[in-house]
Amino acid sequence: MSNILIIKHGSLGDIAQASGAIQDISENHKNDQIYLLTTKAYFDLFKKNPFIYDVILDKRLSRINLIYLYFLMRKLKNYNFSKVFDLQNSSRTNFYKNILFAKKGKDVWSSSITTLPSNIKKDEFDKYSVLERFDHQLKESNINTSNTLKPDFSWAATDISKIKNFYNLSKYILLFPFCSPHLSVKKWPYYNKLIELIINRYGDEYKIVTAPGPAEIDSAKEVNALSLLENNNALNIPQLTSLIKESSFVIANDTGPAHIAAHVNAKGITLFGKHTTAYKVSIERENFKAIEVSDLNNLSAEKVFERLSRSLSKGS
Repeated sequence: MSNILIIKHGSLGDIAQASGAIQDISENHKNDQIYLLTTKAYFDLFKKNPFIYDVILDKRLSRINLIYLYFLMRKLKNYNFSKVFDLQNSSRTNFYKNILFAKKGKDVWSSSITTLPSNIKKDEFDKYSVLERFDHQLKESNINTSNTLKPDFSWAATDISKIKNFYNLSKYILLFPFCSPHLSVKKWPYYNKLIELIINRYGDEYKIVTAPGPAEIDSAKEVNALSLLENNNALNIPQLTSLIKESSFVIANDTGPAHIAAHVNAKGITLFGKHTTAYKVSIERENFKAIEVSDLNNLSAEKVFERLSRSLSKGS
């Protein structure tokens, strides 16, 4: 039995995307123990993952914090990992490789760099979709990829019956009108108009709800939807995952919850401006689609509502 390490620091959407790759690594190493290195935000979440033996915390302190770096590297060396799958593929994790396995190739350290096709440059390879890059990386590392291209994040879900009972939720449309302040280009501005259209068509058939993150609770008050909290706090990731999975429909900006929706087979749409493409972030699935425009300010509420109502009518 060997120890195998997977590195995945975040973010939330990236973790949802990596679920299939993690499953494939585990299923190809059934006689080994799979460890995962991640950050505090996802440490408890990954404890729930059935394909991981144990989770190791990386506080991701500054790389010039030599004391922290020394103890983290020493800890990792003590596990005597026979192979590392770097699913973060960042400059930081490449820095870790140069400390732990400087002269090793893809047989020991699997990353987008060590498995890069010989006929393509890194900046060109990075134009491939996220899941295609994972799939190539793992295949080059002798992993059979049955799940990498179709990740299932349902392992993160939990029982939310108390929350649903408290808010009297049965059929509900879930909105995620939020985005990070420095990524305002991702924010679609017409959610309240959309809510008006939904109410005019469906009345009280569906509750219209949102689930703000910790930094979004105040801004959620600007949206004419029921804001779901637990004891005045944001729902945790397992609760959020279940809420998304059990919804009638999800409409979201290109953020973490949209990627969760895509990979728990939820029905819905995500809205893309010019910041990236749905293809590159691998977000479209059978039930979850994207609307892509050059400027989200020019995407009307009527067009989004038309897509929503068409999808709901198919499911009725």
